[in-house]
Amino acid sequence: MGADQFDLPQHQWSFFNWYMFTLYAATAISSTAIVYVEDTVSWGWGLGICVAANVVGLVVFVVGSRFYRHVKPKGSPFTGLARVLVAAVRKRNVVVSNKSEDYYHRADFGEVNVVAATPTDTFKFLNRAALKIEGDIKPDGSIAKLWKLCTLQEVEDLKNLIRLSPLWSTGILLSTPLAIQMSLATLQAISMDRHLGPHFKIPAGSMLVFISISTSLTLIFVDRFLYPTWQKITGQFPPPLQRIGIGHALCALSMAVSAIVESNRLKITHNIGANSIVPFSVLWLVPQLALAGMGEAFHFPGNIALFYQEFPTALKSTATAMVAMMIAVAFYLSTAVVGVVRRQTGWLPNNINEGRMDNVYWVCFGLGGANFVYYLACASFYKYQGLAKVVDENKA
Repeated sequence: MGADQFDLPQHQWSFFNWYMFTLYAATAISSTAIVYVEDTVSWGWGLGICVAANVVGLVVFVVGSRFYRHVKPKGSPFTGLARVLVAAVRKRNVVVSNKSEDYYHRADFGEVNVVAATPTDTFKFLNRAALKIEGDIKPDGSIAKLWKLCTLQEVEDLKNLIRLSPLWSTGILLSTPLAIQMSLATLQAISMDRHLGPHFKIPAGSMLVFISISTSLTLIFVDRFLYPTWQKITGQFPPPLQRIGIGHALCALSMAVSAIVESNRLKITHNIGANSIVPFSVLWLVPQLALAGMGEAFHFPGNIALFYQEFPTALKSTATAMVAMMIAVAFYLSTAVVGVVRRQTGWLPNNINEGRMDNVYWVCFGLGGANFVYYLACASFYKYQGLAKVVDENKA
């Protein structure tokens, strides 16, 4: 809904950056200031502040509702995608044509026609869904049977979703090591020296706040300095695929740093005993968490911008939800990966000082590196559809 308020893609991309900034900044505040109030004052005050914040947010949202640009619903877009599959199967014995007049172009369902006169050659089987045969068209030019004929736009929309699916899968494989890192970093912090001065001790669960802080600061830097500078030099904003690629590289590097730090922690542990708190400052975890936060500042907004720009118009809301779905699947996979590691190796015992958590991080680094190569292959084969119009506007 927020991106729908803007016309220029660059402004939409900037909105995604600031949306992610508010999300991570709020997480940092809630996991520090609110938790501090609950611990030192009372849970009542902490929860009361949360209630007040929600009320203020709701009031601001309602007051501004009359200024919002509302996109009118036009029925389920998934029905159109299903119709393409059904129509293609029903016409599986029809010979595909290369003539424009043999395909149905009329926009009966509110979609904007942005496709070429003839369908693309990829996934040619689906082209049959828009191929006109006897009995498909009414005298007034409309479709006689909705589940037997689709517009060419609907066919190309489904094809583009298929093209985007490999890129979406790379996001799952990227987020899985990050989810593992979040769990393991807390375990590391428990067995490390968490004192800051003689009177303050960092809660182990609060170490993840450095991811939120790093992401927030990085988003400010890239939106206010890096991207504008890039635009001045090249004449255009960095495309989403490049931003996502930078995020992949930074997250993989974060796993390598995690492995090195854990290896050094284990060396000290073996010298003093596995049941002791390691005299190794918990602040050594900050670089790996900061790198993970920097990576998230690039690839999460980049993925949202990519899906929002490249998804069919009717699926814009679904596009922005793809990242949330990606993260959800990744957390399930991370649980499965950790379970397999615990069953098949001795790297993650109950006492991590007796294990080899550094090997787990190296496995995550290997997964991240292999996924980065997979991403580069997917990105090299992908051709922008909706973004092509943005490039043309910038050149003009």
